Amino acid sequence: MSKKNSSSRQSSSSRKRCNGCICNTLRRLSPGTEVDVFLSGGTVLEDVIFLAFDKNTCCARFRDEEGEPGTILIVDCRDIQALRIE
Repeated sequence: MSKKNSSSRQSSSSRKRCNGCICNTLRRLSPGTEVDVFLSGGTVLEDVIFLAFDKNTCCARFRDEEGEPGTILIVDCRDIQALRIE
C-alpha cells in the first residue's frame, strides 16, 4: 500500500472519530467566542475563550482568564457533553 493511500485513509478515519454534535459545533465556532464547557465527568469550565479546534486530533483549545488567567486548556471534543455559548 502506498503512503498516499495510507495517509488518506488515516485522515478519513480521523474525520469519522471527531464527529458528533459537540465536535461539529467546535469545528464551526469562531475563535474568541466565550463558552462554558460541560465535561463528561461533571466538571464545568466556566467563561473560557475558544481558541481553536484541531479536526485531526479532536482537541479543542480554550483560554482561561477567570480561574487561571493566561492558561490554555486542551480538551478532547469527545469528552464534552455540552457547550453554553455566551
